[in-house]
Amino acid sequence: MKINSLIGVSIGVCLSMGSMAQNVDMVYTTESQRWVEPKKFMTKTEATAENTISVYPEETLQEMDGFGGAFNELGWDALSYLSQSESDKVFQEMFSEDGANFSMCRIPIGASDYALSYYSSNDVPEDFAMRDFNIDRDRYILIPFIKEALKVRPDLQVWGSPWSPPAWMKVNEHYAMRNGEFGNAKDGNKMNPGAKILNNATGFKMQERYLEAYALYFSKFVSAYANEGVPLFAIMPQNEIAFQPNWPSCTWRPEDMAYFIGEFLGPQFEKDGVASKIWLGSVNASDPNYVRTVLNNEKAQQYLAGVGFQWGGAKAIATIHDEYPQFQYMQTENKCGEHENDWTSVERSWKDLLHYINSGAGSYMYWNMILDETGSSAWGWPQNSMVVIDRDSKQVKYTDEYYLFKHISHFVQPGDRFLKSEGKNQLAFKKADGTVVVLLYNGAEQNSLRTVNIGDQKVNLDLKPRSISTVTISNY
Repeated sequence: MKINSLIGVSIGVCLSMGSMAQNVDMVYTTESQRWVEPKKFMTKTEATAENTISVYPEETLQEMDGFGGAFNELGWDALSYLSQSESDKVFQEMFSEDGANFSMCRIPIGASDYALSYYSSNDVPEDFAMRDFNIDRDRYILIPFIKEALKVRPDLQVWGSPWSPPAWMKVNEHYAMRNGEFGNAKDGNKMNPGAKILNNATGFKMQERYLEAYALYFSKFVSAYANEGVPLFAIMPQNEIAFQPNWPSCTWRPEDMAYFIGEFLGPQFEKDGVASKIWLGSVNASDPNYVRTVLNNEKAQQYLAGVGFQWGGAKAIATIHDEYPQFQYMQTENKCGEHENDWTSVERSWKDLLHYINSGAGSYMYWNMILDETGSSAWGWPQNSMVVIDRDSKQVKYTDEYYLFKHISHFVQPGDRFLKSEGKNQLAFKKADGTVVVLLYNGAEQNSLRTVNIGDQKVNLDLKPRSISTVTISNY
């Protein structure tokens, strides 16, 4: 077998099983080594059957729509501690072709748990005509954040969802659903104990005047963002539709959500010529019947383009994807962790990536892209982020999870296709030019041999201990 000369980290190999030269590239990351492009990573030794992976380049599955994370107020606040030049470097790392190359991101519509405080785009009670609607606060925080990303990635796809409607539209007239009882969050919302809602009843006031006003609220929000140069390709009417935390939230029964979409939101978008698509989500209900109830509603279904799942929704996405193949699917929020920001987070996120993409998701969203050194929300829950900015030292740290997601998003872009493959701990994709991208995870404490069978060829790889590796193969 003749080994061609190395150019950079590319290796062309004429394998004995075929006459066509393969071009194989690899990059890997471990806890101590980040984004390494090795000169030697192939071996003559084949892996055992257990560690053999078969990739079928002609058996394409769902189209990939994008990877990215969420813009939040506390992320912009952390960035404000950096100089402009250092901040620019962060955006290059996140959105440039040489960096993570993120192609899709999420925004909250109004306050999330990582907002600086409660707010919406209309906090004037009973302003059903939306006379006082405005996005003035977002013009100073979220929109500048997004526009810095758009400078690097002008075709970045952005979508939005509310954590809560304006408080005056809710049954308990409060942004949250309970007091500080959940997890380690602070009792910071000062809710009257009698106002809590814990039974997944619809928290929205289901009178027609409120439903009409809320549909108009969404339409005005999309139009206002478009006027600011930030078009939204989609909205989802409610974040975590079946959860009652002590931060902005609102539960909806599926029958009520279907009624809102089919009778109010969809017709309002149609009337106003809103181009943004409506997705159901984000669904955190594990029972597929939640989604079925909405999708089986004929009026709601005609306005829906996709379904977004997160957390408990992981148990429902595969079933729903099989039953309703005409829709697009998304994982809308990566599990947020407890501010550990270490390799255990990579292990957890890798399992979720495997599950959601194998279950039909065409897009996958991280949660907080950027936070300060505390990682803390306004409600006291410290969580993970891809980038950590120390406000005192001005140091910028890219976490292990940043590299996990860079290992996929740097290579896989909108329009690429997920591929059928067999084995374990791998994801395979086919790019528009025919290149195959294989993402591999080795969780063992020692090197691991993997053999990738693609077409008539074999690629024998030596993976580092506890590593993420991306291999690109062309001319297979």
